[in-house]
Amino acid sequence: MKEIESKEAYKTASSSFPSSPINLFSFKTNLVFFVFVLLYILILPQRRRHSADMAGNGNTDGEFSFSAAAARDALPRITTEKGAKSTTSSDVCHDDTASRVNFQTIDQLHSLQKKRSAPTTPLKEGGGVVMGTSGPTTPVSGESMLQSVSASLASLTRETGPKVIRGDPTSAAKVAHVPQTPTSAPAADVSDSSLKFTHVLHNLSPAELYEQAIKYEKGSFVTSTGALATLSGAKTGRSPKDKRVVKDETTASELWWGKGSPNIEMDEQSFLVNRERAVDYLNSLDKVFVNDQYLNWDPENRIKVRIVSARAYHSLFMHNMCIRPTAEELENFGTPDFTIYNAGKFPCNRFTHYMTSSTSVDINLGRREMVILGTQYAGEMKKGLFGVMHYLMPKRKILSIHSGCNMGKDGDVALFFGLSGTGKTTLSTDHNRYLIGDDEHCWSETGVSNIEGGCYAKCIDLSREKEPDIWNAIKFGTVLENVVFDEHTREVDYTDKSVTENTRAAYPIEYIPNSKIPCVGPHPKNVILLACDAFGVLPPVSKLDLAQTMYHFISGYTALVAGTEEGVKEPRATFSACFGAAFIMLHPTKYAAMLAEKMQAQGATGWLVNTGWSGGSYGSGSRIKLAYTRKIIDAIHSGSLLNATYQKTEIFGLEIPNEVEGVPSEILEPMNAWEDKVAYKDTLLKLAGLFRNNFETFTSHKIGEDGKLTEEILAAGPNF
Repeated sequence: MKEIESKEAYKTASSSFPSSPINLFSFKTNLVFFVFVLLYILILPQRRRHSADMAGNGNTDGEFSFSAAAARDALPRITTEKGAKSTTSSDVCHDDTASRVNFQTIDQLHSLQKKRSAPTTPLKEGGGVVMGTSGPTTPVSGESMLQSVSASLASLTRETGPKVIRGDPTSAAKVAHVPQTPTSAPAADVSDSSLKFTHVLHNLSPAELYEQAIKYEKGSFVTSTGALATLSGAKTGRSPKDKRVVKDETTASELWWGKGSPNIEMDEQSFLVNRERAVDYLNSLDKVFVNDQYLNWDPENRIKVRIVSARAYHSLFMHNMCIRPTAEELENFGTPDFTIYNAGKFPCNRFTHYMTSSTSVDINLGRREMVILGTQYAGEMKKGLFGVMHYLMPKRKILSIHSGCNMGKDGDVALFFGLSGTGKTTLSTDHNRYLIGDDEHCWSETGVSNIEGGCYAKCIDLSREKEPDIWNAIKFGTVLENVVFDEHTREVDYTDKSVTENTRAAYPIEYIPNSKIPCVGPHPKNVILLACDAFGVLPPVSKLDLAQTMYHFISGYTALVAGTEEGVKEPRATFSACFGAAFIMLHPTKYAAMLAEKMQAQGATGWLVNTGWSGGSYGSGSRIKLAYTRKIIDAIHSGSLLNATYQKTEIFGLEIPNEVEGVPSEILEPMNAWEDKVAYKDTLLKLAGLFRNNFETFTSHKIGEDGKLTEEILAAGPNF
């Protein structure tokens, strides 16, 4: 109606408009009338609506809004606020369909999107999925942290560390830095690196590290399950021949040197040259990643570690593999006990003394430092720290061991020793038991504790059916190394070996549903030694006495199949002392003596389990089914194997059970599974000879003051 009235008024005004300049008075009168009608059309409806809303809402404070009738028309409810800080306050309106936010610029809006927090490892007794806490966190003291990092990055030739500043260099936000106070006047030859800032990305969250990796590191992608797929460059595994340990007055007498030892010496000066090279490279970068974390879940014996690296991939890897501090722990972290300088792809100088390639992984136990040059393989950091624990823990009378560890619902703990490919991770990850850890542990006077905060599982031929817990752990936050995936769907092909056979997944231990947090447990009841015997002559399971346990622990046997791509079918025996020779620092007999002492004190039983071949060697026999091996392990856990009847084998003198529930009896005695008995005996003697030759390295070392235990260990080996 209002619209019609307006049109009629307009027609009336138009008809009154002068048709000729003669009637001037009539023209002026009509013009005034036209203006009056126009104002009436524009103003009166607004005043009526204003009055109606004020009356309908009972609003007497100068505020008004659309009534319910307007809301029914699906229009946004508009509110005008009294006293808006504007020269045209009556024109300021706000959409009240959502809560108001406090920002004036788009940058402020983006800043509100991200909440400050610190990554934590949730602490909860018992098993089950553990979720992070949602309570308030304590902000990390920026200045103290930066001072500490600056000291860590200090060059050996400068008075102070670099000028460090917190945050991403690409951020436009202004951030404070820690002022440096040199102890003397600056030298005349100040380098350019001392004039720049080094941006520190300190203990970033997985989401932040994803962003850094995907944006800046070529070869970083998000897979279909949410994991971060990365490439480690030319090195897809460790470089043991490039590992060096500083030999000084202390380590010369404490460490294991010489034949069979993994410790290749270097002098202090060569280490300092490599350290300077790594530190200078890290200081030349716009940003470095710094992780402050812990090793060992035993709070009385944990070690503070700092990892300084050039790649987000390395930072996320160590975030997963080390124990993640709470915000309060990070606030009071202080000076680390050990520091890693990972320069990644930046090579060492091959003309430096003791260097044999462009790669060098150097450990200085005196300085409590590790330097990595010329390799981006993240496993070097993990295993380097494991070697450090092999030195530090025995000094506290704690046995450091390369093993998996799980616990039954009744509190019975089992240790799983084994080299790569023996099933250590697979068998220790049992959905019927709590997982304490899959790789590195300590055995102290109070029980066992995991050294790490994550798992590092092999991915080659991984399937949901065979290893569901590991399969399901590969999700957001997990690092997938060197895997191949579909370029469109990003689905990983775990059978593809195009990059390497050593594909890996690194994930926090709480990704395993039945992980035990904190990762500690009572004294072990069973010690299980795993061997993948490709010769096919060791029994699927045998019970060991204490001397046999020590013999096979020191031997650390498994067998691998060599070069199948070249048609080579002969298996190759591999011996790794203490099932981790590449990481131990002391002589193997010292670790064996500690193991025997703890097993004897706690009444633990030793077992040798073959996860390899049966009925023939590789190429003629068949791999023992994983289902059978799991039945054997279940029988060990339940204690039923202790009550079984046993018979002793020839040559190795192993006690094998006559029956295991769920396992065919014919494979329990290896010779029965072989059709060619002569070939079996020849292969058995061959393997026995390999054991004897390997053990000659350790015969000169006496265990105990009288050496009696050494004689017992030698007698526990193959007899032929």
